[in-house]
Amino acid sequence: MASASPAGTVGALSGTASWPRRYTIVLLFALATALCYIDRVNISIAIIPLAHDHDYDAVQRGLVLSAFFWGYLWPQMLGGWMADRLGGKRVLLAGVALWSAATMLTPPAAALSFGALLAMRAALGAGEALNFPAVHSLVARWIPTPERARSISLHFSGTAFGTIIALLVSPLIVIHLGWQAVFYLSGAAGIIWIAAWALKAADAPEDCDGVSPAELAWIEAGRPDAPLATAVPWTAILSEKAVWAIVLAHLCNNFGFYIILLWLPSYLHHEFAVPMARLGTFSVIPYIAAFIVQNLSGWIADRLHHRRGLTLGAVRKLMQSAAFTVGALPLLALPSIHSAAAAVALATLSLAGTGLGTGGFATNHLDVAPRYAGILMGLSNTFATLPGIVGVAAAGFVLQTTGSFAAIFYLIALIYGVGLVSYAALAAGDRKI
Repeated sequence: MASASPAGTVGALSGTASWPRRYTIVLLFALATALCYIDRVNISIAIIPLAHDHDYDAVQRGLVLSAFFWGYLWPQMLGGWMADRLGGKRVLLAGVALWSAATMLTPPAAALSFGALLAMRAALGAGEALNFPAVHSLVARWIPTPERARSISLHFSGTAFGTIIALLVSPLIVIHLGWQAVFYLSGAAGIIWIAAWALKAADAPEDCDGVSPAELAWIEAGRPDAPLATAVPWTAILSEKAVWAIVLAHLCNNFGFYIILLWLPSYLHHEFAVPMARLGTFSVIPYIAAFIVQNLSGWIADRLHHRRGLTLGAVRKLMQSAAFTVGALPLLALPSIHSAAAAVALATLSLAGTGLGTGGFATNHLDVAPRYAGILMGLSNTFATLPGIVGVAAAGFVLQTTGSFAAIFYLIALIYGVGLVSYAALAAGDRKI
């Protein structure tokens, strides 16, 4: 998180504390995103013994995996509006509290009925829907422009970090403590995070006692004007093509990411008979690569703009085009693979490639409309949730009907191609709203 500040700002930073408060804010919301993914991904491991205990078929397993997105879809816009209007601290805290409670209540819900399990997964989704809009709203107010892409990249890399933890630790917990313990332990971690966030966070640096005068001056000088929104210019937002470029890129990115995220363990288990004890290790490799590339993406994007002089529009298009290209090509080869190691290698290359998009579409909300960044993230993430509902469930039907994932891999590659073309044609890097 070292600043990519120009030489003239060194004096302004000389009076800051050795560890500026904005770094703490970034680390905490990145940890929230990691918890977000631990709590949504652990089901991809737990579903195997859970389905065995309750005799769920492939269609029912697909419904359990996709039920999260039923709740995740609807509160996105509301969460973005509340964060931009009221402040991101309370919105993010409320989201973590709701999804942590839903996580801990998942085992008793499964024991009660299949419908109760689906409802609890949807409640988990409703809580997690507040995370990304709230964080974008916080970044708009806490982070100066030279640090923006790397902050968003660290935040987004929490998706990979949380997935790594879930895939590595969940099989061990299942084997030694039972699948129910997976949900109790990860839900408890959320309670610890809530305490830290309540003590350290604020809606904006102006409201935080832990921000020094020098740090506050640096933030104010380096960020766009983004006071809390008293009204939302919906016509301007919905008629701006750069907004829809972000929406389409986010949707196309998530179409592949969600399917691979939630079905990769089952794919490896089904196609290559990878045992439970090795499933987490095999599944986690792509996310280690994604974590590294996601963070590199932000540093590369900030450097291309602030050190190399590329316009933000050129940087965003370059990063996103590379993300979709590298994400798509390995998927075309996956159906012809006959070993688990080769399949993991291709999945790793694909997910790492899409990680370059954190320096592309994922930061672009803050370029186009910084004051309404939470609302824009709510809008794009609403559309980007649809693949989780349709694509993840469809994978279950395809598996049951054809016994193969080939058609899904080809479709993901096609969707990435659509995202590449539409983003290159419509995206912009300057402030529009």
